[in-house]
Amino acid sequence: MARILVLGGAGFVGCHLVDRLTIEGGHAVTVLDDFSRGRRDAELAAVLARPGVTLVEADLTDAESLARIDKAWDEVYMLAAVVGVRHAMNDPARVVRVNTLATLNVLDWLTPDAGRIFFASTSEAYAGAVDLGWATVPTPERVPLVIADVENPRFTYAATKILGETAMIHVARARGVPFVIGRLHNVYGPRMGTDHVIPELSLRALAREDPFRVYGLAQRRAFCHVADAVDAIRRLMAAPDAAGHIVNIGNDREETTVEALLALILRAADFAPVLDAQPAPAGSVERRCPDISLLRSLTGFAPRVSLSDGVRTTFDWYRRWRRAAS
Repeated sequence: MARILVLGGAGFVGCHLVDRLTIEGGHAVTVLDDFSRGRRDAELAAVLARPGVTLVEADLTDAESLARIDKAWDEVYMLAAVVGVRHAMNDPARVVRVNTLATLNVLDWLTPDAGRIFFASTSEAYAGAVDLGWATVPTPERVPLVIADVENPRFTYAATKILGETAMIHVARARGVPFVIGRLHNVYGPRMGTDHVIPELSLRALAREDPFRVYGLAQRRAFCHVADAVDAIRRLMAAPDAAGHIVNIGNDREETTVEALLALILRAADFAPVLDAQPAPAGSVERRCPDISLLRSLTGFAPRVSLSDGVRTTFDWYRRWRRAAS
């Protein structure tokens, strides 16, 4: 029986990962979370109630929190972080503090007994390189990691993940702990909160906002459904040759514009408002799409969830969530 520790397991990707692990079966899963971001909802409760799942409430910014956690694991997933442009813009100091301290405390705790560790990074780490024209799109892993404007608070999240990648590589190697770093690209799906583009547009469509504000209609993104992202993560952790690599996780098959994405959401909402087109926010890159050749070669991964299906099911989830909350 595999012993697995999921740090940040009550959050968006974390809850979906724990769900997948319980469906696979044969695992003893410990979820650690402080619920500063993860929500105590019915879906999480159902996952935590399954056989073999244990919840530990702890704050990873406190170095003592890990003292009561056993060091012997087969797999560790480091997903805990404050994520989202809104959090970075409204409280950049918190983003820097929480993400940096949590990562460094986990690294201080690591020993070879921890098994393989997965560190969740982000495409934001190289967004500055794309914006400056120093990286091609679709973007491979080996590109400069750049903060284009240190005075723009939206880059605080990227800065913490650049530090996290660097620290993970050097500390894990020094301590003999195999690791995989996954750069997640625009992962979306049910239960991802309200601060990201697809849930935000969905909720405003449900509220019948008219005229409908939308920023950066011509910007291009490649969205990856959370089920595909979790599949990629599990494949990377199972692939011996993935150890020591930074690997893009995303969907390169359906790059789309914000305008086309909005059309899918409005179709699901059966809503046709007048669009109030606004410029893209400062620091938001014009185009983002991952090159996932390395992921494919290491794991055989192929995205399965189409954007149209994923957006429709995500919209339906938020419609139910809104009704239940009202």
